[in-house]
Amino acid sequence: MRTSKFFAVPTIALGAMLLSAGPAMAQTDNGGEADGTTDQNQSWSFQADLDTLNNSGTVGDVLIEGQGNQATVYMTVEGAAETFMDGPFPHAQHIHIGAQGQCPGPEADEDGDGVVSTPEGEPFYGPIGTSLTIEGDTSPDSGLAIDDFPGGSSYTYERTLELSDEALASVVDGTGVVVVHGVNPELMPEEAAAKQSFLDPELPLAATLPAACGTLTASQMGEMPEGGADTGVSGGAQGSNMALAAGGGALALGAIGAGAYFMRQRTVES
Repeated sequence: MRTSKFFAVPTIALGAMLLSAGPAMAQTDNGGEADGTTDQNQSWSFQADLDTLNNSGTVGDVLIEGQGNQATVYMTVEGAAETFMDGPFPHAQHIHIGAQGQCPGPEADEDGDGVVSTPEGEPFYGPIGTSLTIEGDTSPDSGLAIDDFPGGSSYTYERTLELSDEALASVVDGTGVVVVHGVNPELMPEEAAAKQSFLDPELPLAATLPAACGTLTASQMGEMPEGGADTGVSGGAQGSNMALAAGGGALALGAIGAGAYFMRQRTVES
């Protein structure tokens, strides 16, 4: 059983954002309602719990705060595959859009190899809308830019980026899904572990297999600090410093005069 806790501690300039429990945009500063457009006055906040897919053991949290098409993405991931060819296992991660807004279950395994591949999961969570890379391009074209994603068994990620109109509309209407890829082949059935990826035949299936998934829903959090570095911060086998913003810690997303403290406590019992 997993339990999670979210805490929001307002500081001086949180702003007057109250979000509904459904997947809708926050009210604009001038009182307008969200309609999925890219009005730069619209502030919004969505979050997701990342649950394990394909017996990977990978779990995590996502918080996305934005205004208009500008978004800051905060993630923590743990229990992920650690090494790949003597290096940190790269974990492609994306916001998938435009489908059912769901994470696939075992019944999505159409070929009976014991895992749900990315093509098998796509009818549930849709194609890539945004690639959550550490740096550089964030379009679907970078969906397999392995060198541009975090790696290792656990990592934190923060990046400010621009969502396309299509991606933003999908998040707002409840069909935005965050998927983290990459599963330890030792945890996969033998048949599946021996396969090459359907997306890139030069990669093993394990490299692109969905490992964790969560549907984005409207957050009850307060407004995040303005700004944010356009970088990713990764840890685990990479040994990088896992701190977010200036606060550090598991998820310290605060700044003097504005922000919130966001923390998820997760326990896993067999």
